[in-house]
Amino acid sequence: MLGYIVKRTLLLLPTLFGVSIGIFLMVRLLPGDIIDILLGGDITASEEVKQQAREQLGLTGSYPEQYWNWISGAVRGDFGDSLRNAEPVSAILRDSLPITLELVFLALLIAVVVGIPLGVISASRRDSASDYASRLGGLIGVSVPNFWLATLLLLFTSKVFGWVPPLTYVSFFDDPLTNLSQFILPALSISVFTLAIVMRMVRATMLEVLGQDYVRTARAKGVARRKVIYRHSLRNALIPVITVVGFEVGVLMSGAAIVEIIFGLPGVGNQLLQAIFNRDYPMIQATTLLIAIVFIGFNLIVDVLYGILDPRISAEA
Repeated sequence: MLGYIVKRTLLLLPTLFGVSIGIFLMVRLLPGDIIDILLGGDITASEEVKQQAREQLGLTGSYPEQYWNWISGAVRGDFGDSLRNAEPVSAILRDSLPITLELVFLALLIAVVVGIPLGVISASRRDSASDYASRLGGLIGVSVPNFWLATLLLLFTSKVFGWVPPLTYVSFFDDPLTNLSQFILPALSISVFTLAIVMRMVRATMLEVLGQDYVRTARAKGVARRKVIYRHSLRNALIPVITVVGFEVGVLMSGAAIVEIIFGLPGVGNQLLQAIFNRDYPMIQATTLLIAIVFIGFNLIVDVLYGILDPRISAEA
Protein backbone atom coordinates (compact mmCIF):
# COMPACT_ATOMS: atom_id res chain seq x y z
CA MET A 1 0.00 0.00 0.00
CA LEU A 2 2.86 2.37 0.82
CA GLY A 3 4.41 1.80 -2.60
CA TYR A 4 1.06 2.57 -4.22
CA ILE A 5 0.78 5.87 -2.32
CA VAL A 6 4.36 6.87 -3.21
CA LYS A 7 3.79 6.08 -6.88
CA ARG A 8 0.58 8.11 -7.01
CA THR A 9 2.28 11.03 -5.27
CA LEU A 10 5.16 11.04 -7.75
CA LEU A 11 2.72 10.96 -10.67
CA LEU A 12 1.12 14.16 -9.40
CA LEU A 13 4.37 16.13 -9.58
CA PRO A 14 4.34 16.52 -13.40
CA THR A 15 0.73 17.69 -13.16
CA LEU A 16 1.64 20.32 -10.61
CA PHE A 17 4.59 21.40 -12.73
CA GLY A 18 2.35 21.82 -15.78
CA VAL A 19 -0.22 23.76 -13.76
CA SER A 20 2.44 26.14 -12.46
CA ILE A 21 3.63 26.83 -16.03
CA GLY A 22 0.05 27.45 -17.13
CA ILE A 23 -0.53 29.91 -14.30
CA PHE A 24 2.77 31.66 -15.04
CA LEU A 25 1.91 32.10 -18.72
CA MET A 26 -1.68 33.05 -17.97
CA VAL A 27 -0.61 36.42 -16.60
CA ARG A 28 2.21 37.12 -19.01
CA LEU A 29 0.32 36.28 -22.19
CA LEU A 30 -2.68 38.48 -21.47
CA PRO A 31 -3.44 40.97 -24.29
CA GLY A 32 -1.79 44.35 -23.81
CA ASP A 33 0.86 45.48 -21.38
CA ILE A 34 0.10 44.51 -17.79
CA ILE A 35 1.98 47.55 -16.53
CA ASP A 36 -0.25 49.88 -18.56
CA ILE A 37 -3.30 48.09 -17.15
CA LEU A 38 -2.05 48.49 -13.58
CA LEU A 39 -1.29 52.17 -14.12
CA GLY A 40 -4.77 52.68 -15.55
CA GLY A 41 -3.46 53.93 -18.89
CA ASP A 42 -1.71 56.87 -17.21
CA ILE A 43 0.23 58.44 -20.09
CA THR A 44 2.20 60.60 -17.66
CA ALA A 45 3.88 57.58 -16.06
CA SER A 46 7.58 57.60 -16.85
CA GLU A 47 9.56 54.63 -18.10
CA GLU A 48 11.35 54.56 -14.76
CA VAL A 49 8.05 54.05 -12.93
CA LYS A 50 7.04 51.33 -15.39
CA GLN A 51 10.39 49.59 -14.96
CA GLN A 52 10.01 49.64 -11.17
CA ALA A 53 6.54 48.09 -11.54
CA ARG A 54 7.94 45.37 -13.79
CA GLU A 55 10.66 44.56 -11.27
CA GLN A 56 8.09 44.42 -8.48
CA LEU A 57 6.00 41.95 -10.49
CA GLY A 58 9.03 39.93 -11.53
CA LEU A 59 8.48 40.70 -15.21
CA THR A 60 12.08 41.51 -16.03
CA GLY A 61 14.36 39.04 -17.75
CA SER A 62 13.53 36.05 -19.96
CA TYR A 63 10.50 33.85 -19.37
CA PRO A 64 12.57 30.93 -17.98
CA GLU A 65 14.30 33.31 -15.59
CA GLN A 66 11.00 34.86 -14.51
CA TYR A 67 9.45 31.43 -13.99
CA TRP A 68 12.40 30.24 -11.92
CA ASN A 69 12.30 33.33 -9.70
CA TRP A 70 8.56 32.91 -9.15
CA ILE A 71 8.44 29.15 -8.57
CA SER A 72 11.56 29.11 -6.37
CA GLY A 73 9.98 31.81 -4.21
CA ALA A 74 6.69 29.88 -4.13
CA VAL A 75 8.49 26.74 -2.92
CA ARG A 76 9.91 28.79 -0.06
CA GLY A 77 6.46 30.23 0.66
CA ASP A 78 7.35 33.67 -0.74
CA PHE A 79 4.72 34.78 -3.27
CA GLY A 80 5.64 38.44 -3.16
CA ASP A 81 3.47 41.31 -1.92
CA SER A 82 -0.11 42.13 -2.80
CA LEU A 83 -0.48 45.15 -5.07
CA ARG A 84 -3.70 46.12 -3.33
CA ASN A 85 -2.45 46.55 0.24
CA ALA A 86 1.31 45.75 0.05
CA GLU A 87 0.85 42.84 2.48
CA PRO A 88 2.74 39.57 1.90
CA VAL A 89 0.57 37.29 -0.23
CA SER A 90 1.59 34.27 1.87
CA ALA A 91 0.22 35.96 5.01
CA ILE A 92 -3.10 36.69 3.31
CA LEU A 93 -3.42 33.12 2.09
CA ARG A 94 -2.45 31.74 5.48
CA ASP A 95 -5.44 33.52 7.00
CA SER A 96 -7.92 32.81 4.19
CA LEU A 97 -7.12 29.18 3.33
CA PRO A 98 -8.57 27.64 6.55
CA ILE A 99 -11.86 29.44 5.87
CA THR A 100 -12.27 27.97 2.39
CA LEU A 101 -11.09 24.53 3.47
CA GLU A 102 -13.64 24.49 6.30
CA LEU A 103 -16.40 25.59 3.92
CA VAL A 104 -15.48 22.91 1.35
CA PHE A 105 -15.14 20.25 4.06
CA LEU A 106 -18.57 21.01 5.53
CA ALA A 107 -20.14 21.03 2.06
CA LEU A 108 -18.54 17.67 1.22
CA LEU A 109 -19.65 16.27 4.57
CA ILE A 110 -23.25 17.32 3.96
CA ALA A 111 -23.19 15.98 0.39
CA VAL A 112 -21.76 12.59 1.39
CA VAL A 113 -23.73 12.06 4.62
CA VAL A 114 -27.04 12.91 2.95
CA GLY A 115 -26.38 11.91 -0.67
CA ILE A 116 -25.14 8.34 -0.12
CA PRO A 117 -28.08 7.17 2.04
CA LEU A 118 -30.56 8.78 -0.36
CA GLY A 119 -28.91 7.02 -3.29
CA VAL A 120 -28.99 3.66 -1.49
CA ILE A 121 -32.64 4.07 -0.54
CA SER A 122 -33.53 5.13 -4.09
CA ALA A 123 -31.75 2.11 -5.61
CA SER A 124 -32.98 -0.48 -3.11
CA ARG A 125 -36.59 0.74 -3.44
CA ARG A 126 -36.65 1.22 -7.18
CA ASP A 127 -39.78 2.83 -8.67
CA SER A 128 -41.22 3.49 -5.22
CA ALA A 129 -42.42 6.87 -3.94
CA SER A 130 -39.09 7.44 -2.13
CA ASP A 131 -37.22 6.64 -5.35
CA TYR A 132 -39.22 9.16 -7.36
CA ALA A 133 -38.85 11.78 -4.60
CA SER A 134 -35.06 11.28 -4.48
CA ARG A 135 -34.74 11.47 -8.26
CA LEU A 136 -36.85 14.62 -8.38
CA GLY A 137 -34.78 16.18 -5.59
CA GLY A 138 -31.58 15.28 -7.44
CA LEU A 139 -32.85 16.87 -10.63
CA ILE A 140 -33.70 20.06 -8.76
CA GLY A 141 -30.32 20.01 -7.00
CA VAL A 142 -28.29 19.94 -10.21
CA SER A 143 -30.46 22.71 -11.68
CA VAL A 144 -30.28 25.29 -8.88
CA PRO A 145 -27.32 27.76 -9.05
CA ASN A 146 -25.48 27.93 -5.73
CA PHE A 147 -25.32 31.73 -5.68
CA TRP A 148 -29.12 31.93 -6.17
CA LEU A 149 -29.69 29.40 -3.39
CA ALA A 150 -27.29 31.28 -1.10
CA THR A 151 -29.18 34.52 -1.65
CA LEU A 152 -32.53 32.78 -1.15
CA LEU A 153 -31.42 31.16 2.12
CA LEU A 154 -30.09 34.46 3.39
CA LEU A 155 -33.33 36.26 2.56
CA PHE A 156 -35.46 33.45 4.01
CA THR A 157 -33.67 33.28 7.37
CA SER A 158 -33.57 37.06 7.72
CA LYS A 159 -37.22 37.67 6.75
CA VAL A 160 -38.85 34.66 8.41
CA PHE A 161 -36.68 34.09 11.47
CA GLY A 162 -35.08 37.51 11.77
CA TRP A 163 -31.64 35.90 11.86
CA VAL A 164 -28.55 36.32 9.70
CA PRO A 165 -25.16 34.61 10.10
CA PRO A 166 -22.47 36.59 11.96
CA LEU A 167 -20.71 39.01 9.63
CA THR A 168 -17.30 38.86 11.32
CA TYR A 169 -15.40 35.61 10.88
CA VAL A 170 -14.99 33.58 14.06
CA SER A 171 -12.59 30.65 14.20
CA PHE A 172 -13.94 27.21 15.07
CA PHE A 173 -11.36 26.90 17.83
CA ASP A 174 -12.44 30.20 19.41
CA ASP A 175 -16.22 29.62 19.36
CA PRO A 176 -17.43 26.40 17.64
CA LEU A 177 -21.14 27.23 17.81
CA THR A 178 -20.75 30.71 16.35
CA ASN A 179 -18.44 29.36 13.69
CA LEU A 180 -20.90 26.64 12.64
CA SER A 181 -23.80 29.09 12.61
CA GLN A 182 -21.71 31.25 10.30
CA PHE A 183 -20.81 28.39 7.93
CA ILE A 184 -23.98 26.28 7.81
CA LEU A 185 -25.84 28.37 5.21
CA PRO A 186 -22.84 28.84 2.86
CA ALA A 187 -22.02 25.12 3.15
CA LEU A 188 -25.62 24.16 2.35
CA SER A 189 -25.61 26.52 -0.63
CA ILE A 190 -22.61 24.97 -2.36
CA SER A 191 -23.32 21.38 -1.23
CA VAL A 192 -26.70 20.97 -2.95
CA PHE A 193 -25.25 20.40 -6.42
CA THR A 194 -22.66 17.91 -5.15
CA LEU A 195 -25.27 16.20 -2.98
CA ALA A 196 -27.49 15.68 -6.01
CA ILE A 197 -24.59 14.35 -8.10
CA VAL A 198 -23.55 11.93 -5.33
CA MET A 199 -27.12 10.72 -4.85
CA ARG A 200 -27.66 10.09 -8.55
CA MET A 201 -24.27 8.39 -8.91
CA VAL A 202 -24.86 6.12 -5.89
CA ARG A 203 -28.27 5.14 -7.26
CA ALA A 204 -26.86 4.30 -10.69
CA THR A 205 -23.90 2.26 -9.38
CA MET A 206 -26.03 0.50 -6.75
CA LEU A 207 -28.54 -0.59 -9.39
CA GLU A 208 -25.67 -2.02 -11.43
CA VAL A 209 -24.10 -3.82 -8.47
CA LEU A 210 -27.42 -5.19 -7.21
CA GLY A 211 -27.78 -6.97 -10.54
CA GLN A 212 -24.44 -8.77 -10.25
CA ASP A 213 -24.24 -12.55 -9.83
CA TYR A 214 -22.58 -12.47 -6.42
CA VAL A 215 -25.40 -10.33 -5.02
CA ARG A 216 -28.05 -12.73 -6.35
CA THR A 217 -26.05 -15.62 -4.88
CA ALA A 218 -25.93 -13.93 -1.47
CA ARG A 219 -29.68 -13.41 -1.57
CA ALA A 220 -30.24 -17.03 -2.60
CA LYS A 221 -28.21 -18.18 0.41
CA GLY A 222 -30.56 -16.29 2.69
CA VAL A 223 -28.26 -13.42 3.65
CA ALA A 224 -30.21 -10.57 5.25
CA ARG A 225 -31.26 -7.86 2.78
CA ARG A 226 -29.64 -5.07 4.79
CA LYS A 227 -26.36 -7.00 4.94
CA VAL A 228 -26.44 -7.62 1.18
CA ILE A 229 -26.97 -3.93 0.48
CA TYR A 230 -24.52 -2.36 2.91
CA ARG A 231 -21.77 -4.99 3.12
CA HIS A 232 -21.74 -6.65 -0.29
CA SER A 233 -23.09 -3.95 -2.62
CA LEU A 234 -22.36 -0.51 -1.23
CA ARG A 235 -18.59 -0.95 -0.92
CA ASN A 236 -18.19 -1.81 -4.61
CA ALA A 237 -20.68 0.87 -5.63
CA LEU A 238 -18.70 3.59 -3.83
CA ILE A 239 -15.57 3.36 -6.02
CA PRO A 240 -16.95 5.41 -8.95
CA VAL A 241 -18.71 7.69 -6.45
CA ILE A 242 -15.38 8.57 -4.84
CA THR A 243 -14.10 9.59 -8.27
CA VAL A 244 -17.00 12.00 -8.65
CA VAL A 245 -16.48 13.40 -5.15
CA GLY A 246 -12.82 14.06 -5.92
CA PHE A 247 -13.68 16.08 -9.02
CA GLU A 248 -16.47 17.87 -7.18
CA VAL A 249 -13.85 19.50 -4.94
CA GLY A 250 -13.04 21.79 -7.86
CA VAL A 251 -16.74 22.61 -8.25
CA LEU A 252 -17.00 23.40 -4.54
CA MET A 253 -13.89 25.60 -4.64
CA SER A 254 -15.29 27.60 -7.55
CA GLY A 255 -18.72 27.81 -5.95
CA ALA A 256 -17.17 28.98 -2.71
CA ALA A 257 -15.77 32.08 -4.41
CA ILE A 258 -19.16 33.74 -5.00
CA VAL A 259 -20.81 32.34 -1.87
CA GLU A 260 -17.98 33.71 0.28
CA ILE A 261 -18.71 37.18 -1.06
CA ILE A 262 -22.45 36.82 -0.41
CA PHE A 263 -21.86 35.83 3.22
CA GLY A 264 -18.82 38.06 3.77
CA LEU A 265 -16.35 35.22 4.40
CA PRO A 266 -12.71 36.27 3.73
CA GLY A 267 -11.75 32.96 2.13
CA VAL A 268 -9.46 32.13 -0.76
CA GLY A 269 -12.26 32.44 -3.34
CA ASN A 270 -13.16 35.89 -2.04
CA GLN A 271 -9.52 36.94 -2.14
CA LEU A 272 -9.17 35.66 -5.71
CA LEU A 273 -12.17 37.60 -6.98
CA GLN A 274 -10.98 40.76 -5.23
CA ALA A 275 -7.54 40.26 -6.78
CA ILE A 276 -9.10 39.91 -10.23
CA PHE A 277 -11.15 43.08 -9.75
CA ASN A 278 -8.03 44.97 -8.62
CA ARG A 279 -5.68 43.32 -11.14
CA ASP A 280 -3.53 42.10 -8.24
CA TYR A 281 -1.42 39.68 -10.29
CA PRO A 282 0.86 38.32 -7.54
CA MET A 283 -2.28 37.44 -5.58
CA ILE A 284 -3.94 35.88 -8.63
CA GLN A 285 -0.93 33.68 -9.35
CA ALA A 286 -0.51 32.52 -5.76
CA THR A 287 -4.22 31.90 -5.16
CA THR A 288 -4.68 29.95 -8.39
CA LEU A 289 -1.64 27.81 -7.62
CA LEU A 290 -2.92 27.16 -4.09
CA ILE A 291 -6.36 26.10 -5.36
CA ALA A 292 -4.68 23.75 -7.84
CA ILE A 293 -2.58 22.21 -5.05
CA VAL A 294 -5.69 21.66 -2.90
CA PHE A 295 -7.52 20.05 -5.83
CA ILE A 296 -4.56 17.78 -6.63
CA GLY A 297 -4.24 16.87 -2.94
CA PHE A 298 -7.90 15.83 -2.74
CA ASN A 299 -7.48 13.65 -5.82
CA LEU A 300 -4.48 11.99 -4.18
CA ILE A 301 -6.73 11.15 -1.24
CA VAL A 302 -9.24 9.70 -3.71
CA ASP A 303 -6.54 7.47 -5.21
CA VAL A 304 -5.62 6.22 -1.73
CA LEU A 305 -9.27 5.46 -0.97
CA TYR A 306 -9.40 3.42 -4.18
CA GLY A 307 -6.72 1.14 -2.77
CA ILE A 308 -8.53 0.85 0.57
CA LEU A 309 -11.93 -0.01 -0.92
CA ASP A 310 -10.51 -2.37 -3.52
CA PRO A 311 -7.11 -3.86 -2.54
CA ARG A 312 -6.75 -5.23 -6.10
CA ILE A 313 -6.13 -1.68 -7.35
CA SER A 314 -3.14 -1.07 -5.05
CA ALA A 315 -1.83 -4.60 -5.69
CA GLU A 316 -1.88 -4.10 -9.47
CA ALA A 317 -0.17 -0.70 -9.15
